[in-house]
Amino acid sequence: MQDRLNQNDVSNRVDVEDPSRVRDAVLSLLAARYPGADLAPLARGFADVAALFEGSFSGYLACDTLYHDVRHTLDMSLAMARLIDGHERSCAPADRLGARRAILGVLIALLHDSGYLKRVSEGHVENGAVFTKVHVSRSADFISAYLPQLGFGAEAPLAARLVHFTGYEMDIDDIRVDDLRDRMVGYLVGTADLIGQMSDRMYLEKCREFLYREFVWAGIARETLPDGREVVRYASPEDLIIKTPGFYEYVARTRMERKLGAVDRFAAAHFDGPDLYQSEIDRNMNFLGQVIETANFDRLRRYCYSLSERSPRAA
Repeated sequence: MQDRLNQNDVSNRVDVEDPSRVRDAVLSLLAARYPGADLAPLARGFADVAALFEGSFSGYLACDTLYHDVRHTLDMSLAMARLIDGHERSCAPADRLGARRAILGVLIALLHDSGYLKRVSEGHVENGAVFTKVHVSRSADFISAYLPQLGFGAEAPLAARLVHFTGYEMDIDDIRVDDLRDRMVGYLVGTADLIGQMSDRMYLEKCREFLYREFVWAGIARETLPDGREVVRYASPEDLIIKTPGFYEYVARTRMERKLGAVDRFAAAHFDGPDLYQSEIDRNMNFLGQVIETANFDRLRRYCYSLSERSPRAA
């Protein structure tokens, strides 16, 4: 494979900064998996999410979070579709999700970070990252109100619970889901969120340049406890970078293996060969190990940008 372009997915074939290209890749994949399925609601979902992030969706301002931009949403939504495809290839017929659950799963992926978007009435808020600790609940509220517009009103309450598989506001074991196939959708969307961002070609630079700033806005980098004590989780962008391998090994991987059903295995089934997501994650983590070992952070010099900086109506 030729050198991967910054804007491309792990296969180096899909521009994950272009909603129309990601839409076409996802619709093509699902159309082949579920012949005859009505994918119009999903096509509209892609259009509405693009409008939401760029600031042309009624009632909302453009996305201004730098790490959690539309590129991340598109990248993880493509990962979600691929995990679904791998699952359907691998499982017993009785365990297959079917077209409607698959479409619902990708819609949840598309909307999983809608809680970062500021409403017009919230224009005074410095940055959408202020909502980090509650953004999943805000996303659930958006999903509940929006899905009926696509003819998924019956599934909206379920989807509002399943989006919590992407966050930390609720323990995954406490999320009430009765049907094992619905729980599988939750596992898949939670896993897609993790592998999508950590396999990004600019992941390390984005952590240093953008994620740290979001943590500062959110009061996560430094938090003042009710008793007045200050907890310093990340003292600087470089401190966040130094702690990233630990996050991957002891938080992300543990979460995927113990809480999310180890469903990342379905990526290899989709690709019918090596798991390209894991390959790119390993590449990022191996390079980061070299950076930390040599304490040479200047090696993180890949040009880094956020699509939120290009939104025409960002507050």
